[in-house]
Amino acid sequence: MQTNTKSLSTILLVVGALFFSGCGPKAFVKGQYDKDIERDNLLNDQWSETDMQKAVKDLVGSVMSHPTIANSKNPPLVMITRLQNKTSEHIDTQNIMDMVRVEMMRTGKVSFVDKEAREDMDEEYGYQSSGRVTKETQKVARQLGAQFILNGRLDSIVQEVGKDKTIYYKLTLNLTDLEKGVIRWSDYKQIRKLYKKKSVGL
Repeated sequence: MQTNTKSLSTILLVVGALFFSGCGPKAFVKGQYDKDIERDNLLNDQWSETDMQKAVKDLVGSVMSHPTIANSKNPPLVMITRLQNKTSEHIDTQNIMDMVRVEMMRTGKVSFVDKEAREDMDEEYGYQSSGRVTKETQKVARQLGAQFILNGRLDSIVQEVGKDKTIYYKLTLNLTDLEKGVIRWSDYKQIRKLYKKKSVGL
């Protein structure tokens, strides 16, 4: 009788271990490349690459069609400063502005001043004027000043009632004339996503 009791106890322990291990967190161990990088990604209720792609595409189209750029005889020289994150999420806003810059440059109608590279350039100018670089290859700074500054803000509103949840994003960009201090172009892109809660059970 005692042997049967021990055997039953062992079986229950094994079954229990298997049950709880099955209910534990799962590790992502197998993946594949998504051939359609622009496929909508709504896996969770946070800012995603799909949101960024949609917002950037519309805003770049808007600024490039504005007379300030579209009617310019020479490609305007623009400096990107910063995108304020006014949401409750941790969002890489530089990644957004990098995509804006690349998409604008692909049109061939605008050039950019690299604000982030200034410190590196100053260091290189100093090194080249130290006497360790031949005069033939030494560069003398003749940088061009930016004509416009491009910056903006990302806002969000989250509403949750019962099992329903909506997340609203608004990405606003501004193109400011650096000489006059006047905003020449401003536009925004709105995104609203709808979610429903699902009951999670064992």
